[in-house]
Amino acid sequence: MTTGKLRIALITETYPPEVNGVALTLGKAVEELQARGHRVQLIRPRQADELPQEGLVTALPLFFYPQVKLGWACPTAIGRCLQAWGSEVVHIATEGPLGYAALLAAKKLNLPVVTSFHTNFDQYFSLYGIPSLRYLVLLYLRHFHNATRQTLVPSQGTLERLHQQGFLRLQQWGRGVDTQRFHPQWRDAQIRQQLGLGANDLLLLYVGRLAREKNLPPLLAAFRKLSKDYPKAMLVLVGDGPLRGEINQSAQERIHCAGLQRGMDLARWYASADLFCFPSCSETFGNVVLEAQASALPIIAYDCPGVSEQVQDGVHGRLLPRGSDWDRPLHALCANPADRQRFGTAGRLRAESQSWTRSFDILEAVYQRQTPPR
Repeated sequence: MTTGKLRIALITETYPPEVNGVALTLGKAVEELQARGHRVQLIRPRQADELPQEGLVTALPLFFYPQVKLGWACPTAIGRCLQAWGSEVVHIATEGPLGYAALLAAKKLNLPVVTSFHTNFDQYFSLYGIPSLRYLVLLYLRHFHNATRQTLVPSQGTLERLHQQGFLRLQQWGRGVDTQRFHPQWRDAQIRQQLGLGANDLLLLYVGRLAREKNLPPLLAAFRKLSKDYPKAMLVLVGDGPLRGEINQSAQERIHCAGLQRGMDLARWYASADLFCFPSCSETFGNVVLEAQASALPIIAYDCPGVSEQVQDGVHGRLLPRGSDWDRPLHALCANPADRQRFGTAGRLRAESQSWTRSFDILEAVYQRQTPPR
């Protein structure tokens, strides 16, 4: 859908080459919108290797999670950028101080504002030992998003939860996957050999932040028990975060932290694995689940919003009751290669229907609705 070319200002506190689902989605959105003829201008924190330039602001670490950077700029400076660019619609993708300053600036200029809700920040405060702030953060998030014309959410489960909590004007904006990049054809025997794995040995894979909100302990505990029956099996954790050092110190020999992986390197890790393990209960979508499905991996995960909309129990893998033990279901999947192959094939078929094009059609239509016809 294209009824006119727009000048869009996108404000975000995370963007490529940072590696996370929000950065991935926004990076692809900018590429696609520009390919459709729209002009997109970014306001975001300046990354470590970048020189100062218009649209790049000061980056400050989040006090309880220094790997997460917040942007800082005054509303007046943002307003000058919006005016200089001739912005017609403002999309604020993150709710930190940069996002709030942009909201104030856009309101003063009477520009239409769209927001997107990507992360359950209100839940994180309990995980990081400050539960008293959870309700205050929820109040702030609701105030922030309800001050705008539309809030885009990645999954139906997230939409329903936010609606129950008093968020207004919600619309689902789903995600897609590059099924050429993430494909089982990229299985790499060399990766497996370097890990000491034979053709029939098991490689279990997790991709995501190594952080408390990803709920890694059930997976790590279950794998240690699994290793007694499958001593050659390997669990690989792809990603980085505050728990990496702790996992490296306490991990047994067959648990390997592979660090951040990008592009085809990441695609080869997916394709070289035999099972995707995702214990997170805090997802609003879970891009990595879709990437694993595109790579024909069976999935084992908790039955939680976001993930449960992508994985059907007994079709694409196994969904476990939230808080339940992983030992038996993980062992059962590892013992049954026919089930793993069936689940992986079904996941690949599902991924092939999850196009980024449809996702960006929805986003473009939302932008178009905010601007008067020309």
